[in-house]
Parts: sequence; structure tokens; C-alpha cells
Amino acid sequence: MGERMILVLDEGTTSTRAMLYTVEGVRVGTAQRELTQYYPRPGWVEHDAAEIWDRTLACAREMVAQAGGAGRIAAIGITNQRETVVAWDRRTGAPLARAIVWQDRRTAGRCQALREQGHETLVQARTGLVIDPYFSGTKMRWLIDHAPDVAAAGDALALGTVESWLVWKLTGGVHVSDASNASRTQLMALDGQDWDAGLCGLFGVPGAALPRIVDNAGAFGAVMPDLLGGPIPICGLAGDQQAATIGQGCLAPGAVKATLGTGAFILAPTGATPPISSHRLLGTVLYQNEGVRHYALEGAIFVAGSLVQWLRDRMGLIETAADTEAIARSVPDNGGVVLLPALSGLGAPHWQAGMTGSIHGLTHGTGRAHIVRAALESIAHQVHDLAAAFAADGAPWHMLRIDGGMSANDWIAQDMADILRLPVDRPADVETTARGAAMLAAVGAGIFPTLAAAVAAWESQRTHFAPVMLAAEHAGRLAGWQSVLAKSLPTV
Repeated sequence: MGERMILVLDEGTTSTRAMLYTVEGVRVGTAQRELTQYYPRPGWVEHDAAEIWDRTLACAREMVAQAGGAGRIAAIGITNQRETVVAWDRRTGAPLARAIVWQDRRTAGRCQALREQGHETLVQARTGLVIDPYFSGTKMRWLIDHAPDVAAAGDALALGTVESWLVWKLTGGVHVSDASNASRTQLMALDGQDWDAGLCGLFGVPGAALPRIVDNAGAFGAVMPDLLGGPIPICGLAGDQQAATIGQGCLAPGAVKATLGTGAFILAPTGATPPISSHRLLGTVLYQNEGVRHYALEGAIFVAGSLVQWLRDRMGLIETAADTEAIARSVPDNGGVVLLPALSGLGAPHWQAGMTGSIHGLTHGTGRAHIVRAALESIAHQVHDLAAAFAADGAPWHMLRIDGGMSANDWIAQDMADILRLPVDRPADVETTARGAAMLAAVGAGIFPTLAAAVAAWESQRTHFAPVMLAAEHAGRLAGWQSVLAKSLPTV
């Protein structure tokens, strides 16, 4: 293995991974460690930031060894679960509290108060985001108010999302956040180059504790040599959904990607103008290069793969996630069962933080397969709700590119094509999040002159799913879902 490689650190919600890519875009190695999920109270989700670091470092070392040493690594790209907040001490580099995960709903009351005070219109106009516990700003303030060590840290307090935490630990003190992650905090205006003083004041977050906002590709610091055996440069940073959009080659308006992971996230590039949604979609930074921003419209579904995990770990209805495809095919339909998967509230375009999940249509004839199938069907229905909102905002979908762990399930991919009545494409390598981070690192390291050149060089084969569902079945599925939504959503 004589050529130099790109190392990607992909820090997700349920696991952290390191992946090794050739400069031709071929993934040649993967190391993975699971992350412990903490649920101290209903609606609360936490991670141990020290565990994230330790297990990420272990994965990175495994891949560096496979590459033949640090000298074989041209650059590192980092991609991460967005919105998750870490607080640490600048003096010691030690976390001051458990990380609050993006799924966490503990700040729902604070968000409701901000909405009732009339702040949402301004916040959405400035940040592209609705006021919701999903985003980082209220999480940061909660830590200051409720975690004693965070409150006592004073000037030593450092706050950041997970890429900031990993860069700090890798470099021994570089405190940066890329524009794509910063755009998810509600503390940066979409058209501003730095943290917004007014937004920081509104959410009660001290600007001095926040990282410096940087591009998505560039030179962000070098790894301390004792960690990986050499000073490998960190050259790519991006939130996981933006990285996946880049990895799918969706850089220009008209291309749409959906990542089916723990949640489901749909991004449609909109160009150089910050998007404004009238249907409660999100405006976000897709990537920033040499200070120039490119934007996307986004829809966020909180529960997708985590629903399958719930079926396995909490309900005992399946032994492995892979079982769901055969189980769904074992029955001709859902038997009248509709599952509303609001295990962490309901995301876009409904934004109901306090909603809980429910199962409808149970009878004596209902079996395990019907519930499992209804769970899988809920993924396509939530994506269909988003497709309608995108179209109403002037960004209709003509084709969808899917990725993430759940996209490997052919039944889910076909069901999505049928419900959306659109062609759905899946790349041969569904790990497009890591692929996008590798592309950014390659650009930052000078291997490619532009991101478009990296996308063109790394184009991969795809599997195509065309809609085949009959009109009557399609109408029945949509009617059943809409009926449950109408009964479950609060009336205004």
C-alpha cells in the first residue's frame, strides 16, 4: 500500500468509526466501536464525551496501522452527529458533563417559552431554523444552568459540537467549528461570518466559550504526533448530513439526498442564497469554501433507524435489524396497523417536541410482522410529508438519492419509491457521510482543486428503484397515515 490515504473519523450517534480511503475514492478499511447511550429521564439522551474520544482514537489508530503508519495518511476528514453539545475545561481538556445528544428533548419548555415570547420569526429569519430542542443553543444554556462543573468553569469553559471536541483533543487545543456545524446551533446567522451577538444573548450562551468558525475544507491544525504516530493534518470538517450530501454528489439545486440513519435527513442544495422556508423546513449551510457559503433546504426526521433499534432492544420483536426486510415481506400489507414513530417527538414539517409515539389499528389478527412492517412504512410516510413541504417551498423533488444504514434494506428503498412516486437511487457504497468528509479533506489537502472535481472523480455505481405500487394501494396507505396524523397532532 504505497500510495497515501485519507483517514475519515465518522462520529455518529450509536457508534464511532474510522475509515480509510484511497485518493481514487475507494474505501479500503473500517474500524468501529459502539457508543453507550444514556437515558437518565424520559426524553433525555446523553453521551460520555470521554468515551467518544477514547473510542474514536482507538478506531483511528487501527486504521493508521492498516495504512502502514501516519506517513501514509495525507489528511484527516471529520464528520459528526450534529447539534450534540460538549462542554469541557480548556485547562485540562476534560469534559465537564455528559454530552447532550441531538435527540434530547429536555429544553422543550425553554423553547416553548421563547416561541411564546415571539422570538421564532426572528430566529428563523436569521438562522433558517425553527426554535426546537433539537438545536444546540438551548442545550448549551441548559448545561450552564444545571451542570455545576460547567457553571463553575468561568473563563476555562469551552463549548462546541462534536467535531470541535475531536479537533481540540487531536490537536491539543485548537478550538474551531466548521460553518455547516455552526449553522445548526442557532447562534450563527446564515449570512454572518461569526457568532451572532444578538442570538448568543437570546439563548444565553457566552460567545467567549465558542469555537472559531472556519471553512469545511482547509488546514485546521495537525494531530499531536504522539496520538497517531505523526502530525497528520486535519483538512476536512462537516456535519454528517452535509457530508452525506457532498458524498452523494448533490452540490447544485435539483439534486436531493436522504440519509436513513438513526434519524432521516433530507437536503436539497439551493445555491449561494440563504433559503427561506414557509413550510417549517430548515435553511442550513451546505458547505463553505474560502469564505463563500453554499446553502441547502433541509427536512429532519428524528426517528428512523432508532425505531428499528427500539423494535429490537425495547420490544424484542426482532433479533437483528436485517430481519426486518424478510418480516415485512412475510405479510401482504400492514393489516390496518399504522405506527406513528414519535419516540423523540415529531420533526419536520410538524415540529411537535412533546409528541409521543403510538400504534393504531390493532386487532386480534395483528401479528408481529404487521407491527414491524408498519414501522418500516412510517419511514416513507415521513419522507413523503417532507416532499410535500419541499414542493410547497418551491423545491420539488425529481429524483432522490438515499444512503445510510437503512438504505441497504431493499424493501425500504422500494417502499420509498412507491410512496413518493419517484425514482430512488442508492450508491454502491452507502457510507456517503464518510465519503463526503474524505472529499473535503482531499480538497483541503490540495489533492483536488475543487469539491466539484472531487465529486466527478469519485462518482460511484448506483442501484435504481422505480415506483410500481398500484394507485389504489398508494391512496390507501396515504389515507391511513394522514388519518393517524390528524388524530394525533394537536389542534391549533
